[in-house]
This record gives sequence, structure tokens and C-alpha cells, in this order.
Amino acid sequence: MRSLLYLIAVILVIGWVFGFFVYNTGGIIHILLVIAVIAVLLNIIRRA
Repeated sequence: MRSLLYLIAVILVIGWVFGFFVYNTGGIIHILLVIAVIAVLLNIIRRA
């Protein structure tokens, strides 16, 4: 389960970076970044 959350977070961060520099659409891309950060934080909290 932890590796799945990590994989989702990495995919969302890559999507955010790609979208920010290529499409520069704004709102949806930043929501993806927030979701990715939350997933990483949950992963770190659950490991401890």
C-alpha cells in the first residue's frame, strides 16, 4: 500500500511539473500538486 501511494504521488508531481511548464493551465495542476503532497505526507506518517 505504501508503494502505491508513493507511485501515485510521483505521477501527480510529474503531471504537475509537465502541466505547469507546458500548458500553464493553473488551477487543476495545483490541485494535483496538493494531492501529491498529501499522499507523500500520509506515506511518511504511516511509516513512523
